Amino acid sequence: MTVAVVLFTADLRLHDHPPLRAALASSDEIVPLFVHDRAIHEAGFAAPNRRAFLADCLRDLDAGLRERGGRLVIRSGDVVEEVGRVVSETGAADVHLAAGVSAYAHRREERLREALESGGRRLHVHDGVVTAVAPGTVTPAASGHFAVFTPYFRRWSAERLRETFAAPRTVRVPDGPGSEAVPAAGAVPGVSEGLAEGGERQARKQLTAWLRHGLAAYEEGHDDLSGDATSRFSPHLHFGALSPVELVHRARTAGGAGAEAFVRQLCWRDFHYQVLAARPAAARQDYRTRHDHWRSEADAAGDIEAWRQGRTGYPVVDAAMRQLRHEGWMHNRGRLLTAGFLTKTLYVDWRIGARHFLDLLVDGDVANNQLNWQWMAGTGTDSRPNRVLNPVTQGKRYDPDGSYVRRWVPELAAVPGSAVHEPWKLRGAGSARPDYPEPVVELADGLARFRQARGLE
Repeated sequence: MTVAVVLFTADLRLHDHPPLRAALASSDEIVPLFVHDRAIHEAGFAAPNRRAFLADCLRDLDAGLRERGGRLVIRSGDVVEEVGRVVSETGAADVHLAAGVSAYAHRREERLREALESGGRRLHVHDGVVTAVAPGTVTPAASGHFAVFTPYFRRWSAERLRETFAAPRTVRVPDGPGSEAVPAAGAVPGVSEGLAEGGERQARKQLTAWLRHGLAAYEEGHDDLSGDATSRFSPHLHFGALSPVELVHRARTAGGAGAEAFVRQLCWRDFHYQVLAARPAAARQDYRTRHDHWRSEADAAGDIEAWRQGRTGYPVVDAAMRQLRHEGWMHNRGRLLTAGFLTKTLYVDWRIGARHFLDLLVDGDVANNQLNWQWMAGTGTDSRPNRVLNPVTQGKRYDPDGSYVRRWVPELAAVPGSAVHEPWKLRGAGSARPDYPEPVVELADGLARFRQARGLE
């Protein structure tokens, strides 16, 4: 009786899962294994919202395996040590794993390979699981990765993606390996009140509905703050409850301008992964330094706290920050506005904002969080590093009737229409904006400070 281990990481699904498919094809029994990685907890990346969403995913994965005759084995500790224990307990000869993209994931793969091969076992690392196109698959002639999105998108679009796979009908798991209990619902404290539900079933239900009713309008509506017409797939992609390869295939099959715009966003995700894979230090350091001398945390402490709490006096910024705190998620346009406001209008180091986002975002990952922050700070891959988004004009453009602001900033509920984006013009209106703060900085002053700091004046 041959046994293989399938180590689940950021691929918590049964549909379109190449490591699982390969293990089932080559072994009589498999051990579906998930390890609560001690290093991730010790590094502070196990934020409550992601822990709660992960618990949903693990419960759903275990339920799906049990429907097929199997079960999920859950352990905690060092990943390499726990895999080694399961291999010893079962006599497994092979371990299958989805290829990671971060420096930490690559070190984990190297440690696993060394430990397994020293004992005569084999590690099989599979691409096309976490990303649609693996980092390093397409490269420019002059360097190891693309630093500009548009040429990357052209090359990425020309790649032939692998076929997708159905979920297995049967999964046979040996009796031997013990498991921790599947996490109970509601067991994680400190979770955002409006946090979405995780797990592959929920993800696929959402996918079916969105392909039917949301995809066609995506191009026109994905920047509309109040319309909330984004897919909201990012948490499911982060945990691997949905396959990026399947999403690309299904969008292309549906066709149309909405599908093209959606696939482009999936490509942005892969773009950032290939940047981080080539330049791991970009998780902590400027990809392209502008030699910024950011305001110190002590000097900017009041402004930073106002930004975190959604009390800057700029309604669209405050609305987005309050959505983040309530849902553990933020609209894509809101992410651009809040990041640009912190780094350029307040001139605060992007790492401070990125850390706050990682504390709350259910979809927070190093590649897309850090590199999108750098894009807005002008230290990343943006070809216009000194662009500054005006929150008033952006609010009027992407929330023209003010309904997004009124939803998240109830102090301004009585302010009609687009006037909600300039509440300071209502001085003397009394009840129109009770308890809403004055702007922490005048936009002209913030712009002048930024331009002077960057040597643009």
